[in-house]
Amino acid sequence: MVSLSGFLLLVLHMPAAGYGLMVLALVTSAIIDRPLFRDLLLIAFGLTVMSLVPITTDISPQHMGVMGAAMILAVGVPYAVSRFAYRDHAVTFPVRTGEPWTRTEKWYLPAVVVIGYALLPVYMLNTGVYTNWPASDEPAEVARLFLGTNGLGIWDELFFICTAFALLRRHLPMAQANVLQAVLFTSFLWELGFHAWAPLFIFPFALLQAFIFTRTRSLSYIICVHLLFDFVLFLVLIHAHNRAWIDIFIY
Repeated sequence: MVSLSGFLLLVLHMPAAGYGLMVLALVTSAIIDRPLFRDLLLIAFGLTVMSLVPITTDISPQHMGVMGAAMILAVGVPYAVSRFAYRDHAVTFPVRTGEPWTRTEKWYLPAVVVIGYALLPVYMLNTGVYTNWPASDEPAEVARLFLGTNGLGIWDELFFICTAFALLRRHLPMAQANVLQAVLFTSFLWELGFHAWAPLFIFPFALLQAFIFTRTRSLSYIICVHLLFDFVLFLVLIHAHNRAWIDIFIY
């Protein structure tokens, strides 16, 4: 119900149904399993905070400030409550694991760039979805676009993987927790502007990120994966609005 409430709020824009289902989920969990209620409350808080601000690709300083503040609250409050109120440390951000990356993990990083290069230009330009992002012609606009795409990529991993997935995984099997976080992950990016057939690759990407995090326990690794993909996205967006710039894509 919590996962579905995110879909109702972010994709269908049905606040009454979305918040109502979220409340019903919290009441039900409080009755049947108090630890589950405490963890779902943290996820619900983050979803509620994000649903109260416009989730758009506007790169004006004002909007980036408002959305950035909401993102900090959505991640920071669950972390603080888990660490200092619940004292269970269920929400953690393991940047340094002390384990070297395996050969497979190292090879996956350039593979992500190749996949992004093959997929994103076809998706963004052939569907016209790139128009959901503002044209960036001036150096300051390009810098804010770069900051925005990277900041959102990092936040996605902090909230959907390190917070939502980690909390769900405490109560549910891996597969179920993964699907539920992927629904939230995909719903958020749909609201951000990834329309058309984007869920066909975003949903599997979200599933894979949680799987990799489970295997590696490394936030730094999954962020590297995400930011490499987002770097290709940034280049595609610049090219899409200024076709003479970075003319290296095939679509």
